[in-house]
Amino acid sequence: MLAETFNRDLCDFIQQSPTPFHAVAALAARLEQAGYVHLAEAEPWELEPGGRYYITRNDSSLIALQLGSGPLSVSGLRMVGAHTDSPCLKIKPQPELWRHGYLQLGVEVYGGALLNPWFDRDLSLAGRVVFEDDNGELGATLINFERPLAVIPSLAIHLDREVNNKRSINAQTDLPPLLLQCAADQVPDFRELLAAQARRTQPEVARVLDYELCLYDVNPPDLVGLNEEFIAAARLDNLLSCYVGLQSLLLSRGTAHKLLLCSDHEEVGSASAAGASGPFLESVLRRLAEKLDDGSEESFQRMLRASFLVSSDNAHGIHPNFPDRHDGKHGPLLNAGPVLKFNANQRYATNSTTAAYFRLLCEEVEVPLQNFVVRSDMGCGSTIGPLIATELGLPVLDIGVPTFAMHSIRELAGSQDTLYLARALTRFYTGEI
Repeated sequence: MLAETFNRDLCDFIQQSPTPFHAVAALAARLEQAGYVHLAEAEPWELEPGGRYYITRNDSSLIALQLGSGPLSVSGLRMVGAHTDSPCLKIKPQPELWRHGYLQLGVEVYGGALLNPWFDRDLSLAGRVVFEDDNGELGATLINFERPLAVIPSLAIHLDREVNNKRSINAQTDLPPLLLQCAADQVPDFRELLAAQARRTQPEVARVLDYELCLYDVNPPDLVGLNEEFIAAARLDNLLSCYVGLQSLLLSRGTAHKLLLCSDHEEVGSASAAGASGPFLESVLRRLAEKLDDGSEESFQRMLRASFLVSSDNAHGIHPNFPDRHDGKHGPLLNAGPVLKFNANQRYATNSTTAAYFRLLCEEVEVPLQNFVVRSDMGCGSTIGPLIATELGLPVLDIGVPTFAMHSIRELAGSQDTLYLARALTRFYTGEI
């Protein structure tokens, strides 16, 4: 696939995915178009060799399966893991704030968001609402207003002369966005606004009972730079890996058993029923072992030992304005290939065995590979890799595409790196090495 076509489709996917719920819906639609069949966790599973399936949990995490041939206890699975969530501002349960003639919304910060870039942006709302229908039954649907609804205006420099020298942001008082200018007796019911939006696709909605909503920047993703060498978008961390993992799975050939995991809540520690520290992946693997092997604990453990997981999550590219924030020998460049991530304190799960394997694989398909180690005097982030390695004992590798402005409302990655990563992961899924 040509780089521009691939990256334009990535941009479309990100635009369709303002929340983890929408990301999973977009992934599921692409999987179904490719012939994958949905498996409900609460129903019995009928699996066939060569079958293609996907499972969702909480509408925000997804596992896709492409079954190969041979017993799982011998061949194991080739797995790629990513996450669907990104740092953002989430709407509180009772968000209405009327102050000085303006209706604002109370928000809380989800994950380690870089907050300064959220000011003076055209923001919209999206997420999942749970409703009561006309028959008194519960239902759920996704909503996305798509158009600009809100803004968090900066305080003018005339009223804060020190803003360019020092600026601290109080998440409680500084972040509520403007939604409407109105009199106190004209404040609309927020849940009724959501119900009206939900009725566009679900006419039976009587009232919204609860919701999980976040703000997002309506500015669409795009290719930027004189030669379009960069991708600028919200949520590149980590929808880029979700998209590339999906495309690699769909493009791969061979008879290996393959799995793609896109899990929610990574940005807040993954400790949830749908997160990587939860039981979702293990539950699916145990059901696979029961259906495709003899179902014994020994066969399940043998399957784990024979499996391999590539945890794909964005890496920090060396910023030309701040090169001192990197170890001098480990500053990844954009468009110079994916990054092997190492950490002596196990914040990443890469070890010499898994790294050597991936180096050999990348050499075979002519994909350049870079290394990242955080400065020894700085803290290190983490990924789902160490969590899954700890829970299941799998061999795990941590890689990622180098990125600028990670956790900002708009991030930047290299347009060539997406192709490099796809080539490597497609080869990994294909097997034989």
